[in-house]
Amino acid sequence: MTSALGNLSPRQRELVDQWLPAATVEKDHSWGLVATTVLEVTHAGSRFIVKAGGEDDHHIQRELHAHLHWLDPWTSRGRAPALVHGSAAAKLLVTRYLPGELVLGSEHADEPATYRQAGELLALLHGQSVVTDDDYESRENEKSLAWLSRPHRIAASTVERLRAEITAWPTPPATLVPTHGDWQPRNWLICDGVVSVIDFGRAASRPALTDFARLAVQDFRRDAELETAFLDGYGTDPREPAAWYRNRVREAIGTAAWAYRVGDESFEAQGHRMIAEALSSGRV
Repeated sequence: MTSALGNLSPRQRELVDQWLPAATVEKDHSWGLVATTVLEVTHAGSRFIVKAGGEDDHHIQRELHAHLHWLDPWTSRGRAPALVHGSAAAKLLVTRYLPGELVLGSEHADEPATYRQAGELLALLHGQSVVTDDDYESRENEKSLAWLSRPHRIAASTVERLRAEITAWPTPPATLVPTHGDWQPRNWLICDGVVSVIDFGRAASRPALTDFARLAVQDFRRDAELETAFLDGYGTDPREPAAWYRNRVREAIGTAAWAYRVGDESFEAQGHRMIAEALSSGRV
């Protein structure tokens, strides 16, 4: 093993040695802003991805749950990496390497065909199960209020308005489906024109419209044709106006506050723009 494994805990290194003895690290795909190590390794002539969470990680368990319960519509089609080994206790998983380049930063990020495929894939995930949750809206409101109580750079007058709005919102029952949680070109691969999906660390049961949030403030905003193609692939538009507005505000708050915490100034600026645009829309 190479020194790239030095970011893993002793238990994680022990399990990697047990699962993939004499593996060689080929590339470090770690993002850097969070304490998650992502390594591309070779073992016995095959390539794998080793993903290890830090001490305070809450994402690996979500990712393992997604692999075990929700990803078959994708993995059965070769459109997501298949799980090989995993340990929730050690915050570690190994998947088969999925070939392709990231859509983000490539010419494919501007092609409607990419978004049509992404819509089709998302419909497969969302269509697996549906549950009703009477407390979802209340929980999400509390999360947003908690973000506003932590350090951030949202203006005090804006915080006051946000608090007033959130506490006045209705809390109707919510329809939840399996969601990816970070559905955008950064987590799509493309190989020979075929789109696949990676990174399930934010997977959870949520309303379907939440998986539209990242695209709406980035890709759909810059090119309406991408939104049209995505909806064509997905088959419908789940963004009921009142629920969509509440989600937009929550996403904006979380983006601005989280990005400030990790020091991502460009993403923080996006969060502040999202807050301003959501509030100016006047949809409650």
